[in-house]
Amino acid sequence: MNRSRRLGAFAAALVAALLVTAGCTAGGDDPPAAPPSAGTPSGTPAPGRAANGVSNPFGAHWDWSRYQQFAPYLRRIAGSATYEEISWCEIERTSGQVDWAGLDEIASRSRELGITLHLKIRTGVCWATGGTARHTRGAANKTESAMPSDLAAYQRFVRSVVQRYGPYGVREYAIENEVNAPSYWAGSPEDYVRLVRAAAETIRATDPQARVVDSGISSVAYGMGVADRLVRAGRAPEAVAAYQAYFQRRVGTRGQQIPAVTGAAQLVKALATETNSRSLRFLAATESLLADRTVDVRQVHFYEHFSGVAPLLDYLRATTPAGTPIQAWEVGQFWRDGDGDPASRAAEMVKTVTLLAAGGVGEISWLPLAYNPNNAAGSEVRYGLLDPDGTEREAGRMLASLADAARDATLTPLPASVADKLHGVAFVRGGSSTLVLWSASTTPVTVPATGARSGAVGAPLRAAGAGTTVTDVPVLLHADQPVDRILAAVR
Repeated sequence: MNRSRRLGAFAAALVAALLVTAGCTAGGDDPPAAPPSAGTPSGTPAPGRAANGVSNPFGAHWDWSRYQQFAPYLRRIAGSATYEEISWCEIERTSGQVDWAGLDEIASRSRELGITLHLKIRTGVCWATGGTARHTRGAANKTESAMPSDLAAYQRFVRSVVQRYGPYGVREYAIENEVNAPSYWAGSPEDYVRLVRAAAETIRATDPQARVVDSGISSVAYGMGVADRLVRAGRAPEAVAAYQAYFQRRVGTRGQQIPAVTGAAQLVKALATETNSRSLRFLAATESLLADRTVDVRQVHFYEHFSGVAPLLDYLRATTPAGTPIQAWEVGQFWRDGDGDPASRAAEMVKTVTLLAAGGVGEISWLPLAYNPNNAAGSEVRYGLLDPDGTEREAGRMLASLADAARDATLTPLPASVADKLHGVAFVRGGSSTLVLWSASTTPVTVPATGARSGAVGAPLRAAGAGTTVTDVPVLLHADQPVDRILAAVR
C-alpha cells in the first residue's frame, strides 16, 4: 500500500535540510522553468518499456522525509522510475489557494537523482468533493477520495498538474489509487470510469506526450481476478491451485476476505463476499478503460510469494489489450510475522522482480525501499531493501546489481529450450549478455559457457572456469556471447 507522507510536512522538513531549488514556489500557478537534464539517463529503453527516459526497470518507492538517508542508494538505481501520490485536497486546501512547494521539491530531487517521476492524482475529501471522510489513515491523516462536486474544476486542477510537472519530465499520470478499496475510493465503479475519462481528456489535451495510467488495483484484488477468470472459464481445479499459490501467505490475514480454499465450492463462496465482489467490479471497470484506450498503461500491484507471479502473468496476458504497457508501481513482500532469514528473503525478491520483468512488465518499483519502524502494524509486514537508517541490506545490494545489469540493455526472456531447467531473464547490451538464473527444480544445472564470469547476485563476478552450477539461489552469469549460445549446451 502507498506509504506517501503529507507533502506539506515533507516540504517543511526537506527545505530545512536541503538547498531549495530555484523556481520552487508556494501558491503560484505558473509552472517553474524546466530543470536541467544532465542527471537524467538517456539510454534506449528495452522493447515494451516506456519511452520516457526509463533505462532501468528496477526501482523503488520511498518516504521522502528520509531522503537524506536514502539518496546514496537511490543514485545506485538511477534510470528507474518511481511515483508520488498527490491529493487535490492537500495541494489546494482552500479553493484558489494552491501550494506546490512540496511537490516541486520532490520533482526536482527525482530529476537530480536520474529517476523518472510518475504522479498519482487523487482527489481526497474536502471542499472540492463535499461530504465527510469516513477513512483516515496514518500520521498524515490521508482519506479516501470522492467524486468532485464540479468536474470542470477538477479538470482545471489536473491541467495545472500536467502543465507544471511536464517540464520536470513527468509523462505518466495515474488516476487515484486502489479504487477497489473503500478506504481509497468512496464512489462506484461508474463514478471512477467517469472521473478517469475526464482526467484523460484533460491530460492528453495538455500534453500530447503524456500517458494515462489506471489506479493500480490492489494485489489481493488481482489474486481474486486470477481465480475468478479461471472459474468462469470452467477451469476450477486450476483456479483453486492458482488461488492457493497466490495467497499462500495471506490466508486469514483479513478474516474471511481471504479464507483457506481447498475446492471449487469454497472458492466460489470466497469470490462472492462483499469485499471481493467489489474488487472484481472495479477490476472489470479498469479493464473496460484499457479496452477502449481511455487508459494507456496498466498498473499492477503485487505483494505475494513469487509463485503467484505465473498465474498473475497468465491473467494479465489474457485481459490486457495487445501493445498496452504493463508496469508494476508497487511490488513487495507481504509476510506478517515473516520468519525468513535475510538471504532467503533477498533471493525471493530477486525471483519476484525477475519473473515480472521476464513476463513483460516494464517498470518494477519495490515498496517500501526501507520500512518505517513507527508504522501502525508495529512490525515489518512489508520487507524493505534498506534498514530504516538507509543501510543496505542484502536485498538492496541485489536489486542494485540487477539495475546495473539491466540499465540501457535489451531484456530477453530465456529460450524455451531451457524452460524446464532454468528460470530467469537475460539483459543484452551490444555483444554481451548478463543472465539472472536459478534452477527450475531442486536439481542443480550446469551452464558450461566458455569465458563466462558468474557469482551471487550483488557480489563480484569471477571466472566461471569449466562452468557455472545453478541452484535454486539466483546467480548472475555474464559472457560476451548471445544468450542462445551461452545456454546452448544446457540439456
